[in-house]
Amino acid sequence: MKVWTKVCLKDRSRDVELISKSLTNYLYGYGPVSSLARKYKIDEQDRKVLDQYTANRIAGILMLYMAKDTQRINDIVNKYNIPNAFIEQIIPEIEGYITK
Repeated sequence: MKVWTKVCLKDRSRDVELISKSLTNYLYGYGPVSSLARKYKIDEQDRKVLDQYTANRIAGILMLYMAKDTQRINDIVNKYNIPNAFIEQIIPEIEGYITK
């Protein structure tokens, strides 16, 4: 029987922390989340809670990816593939330096 569990890892990886923080800032640092925070006067403490939650989740996915634990990644995808979500179409967006 499979049991859904949440695990917090004590083994910290500086690379995972750096990437998680960077991706959280990449996702929330600018754009709609910042605009919503200003519009609805979301205070700094609530924003920290949101950012911490997001960074922890990203770190968890990264740890599973590094461990090549595709089964747990698939479990997460299957659990959170909600048919009536607000996301209609995925259009990949990438920024960064490229060599021409």
